[in-house]
Amino acid sequence: MSAKDISRSDVEDFLYDEAALLDEWRLDEWLKLLTDDAIYQIPSTDAPDSDARNALFLIADDATRIKARVKRLNDTEAHAESPRSRTRRMIANVRITERDGDTLAVSANFSVYRYRRNSPLRHFVGRYEFRLRVTDKGLRIAERRVILDPTELGTLGAISFIL
Repeated sequence: MSAKDISRSDVEDFLYDEAALLDEWRLDEWLKLLTDDAIYQIPSTDAPDSDARNALFLIADDATRIKARVKRLNDTEAHAESPRSRTRRMIANVRITERDGDTLAVSANFSVYRYRRNSPLRHFVGRYEFRLRVTDKGLRIAERRVILDPTELGTLGAISFIL
């Protein structure tokens, strides 16, 4: 199967399943959706199109750092997420923007509500940009880039969960 065989509906189902895993804190299962060379990035809001090699990013993880992040988040001693935040993700406007061999470029708008004890509701809004790879196990995430819409992040608090 190649990228040309994948429909928007297939991609939507994949993104909805990913959102459910993250909202349910099934992070070890979420890791299985990633390629061995996956990257997860959140650029600064003032330079969303920048490159992590020469700009400051909120998060710029390669596969090793993603796994370490999940390990920390699963640890009951991880104070940043103990108790765990409750999140609810809304995914919309899913578009396949490019097809190249076994890879799809995908864009989707998101809204993530974060509930945390003793904290006000936080609402994260923006756009996901994915590079999805077609594998023998189905779609896998090679790149997950989170473009946040707010110009000022101070009111959102720390991003200590997988956005």
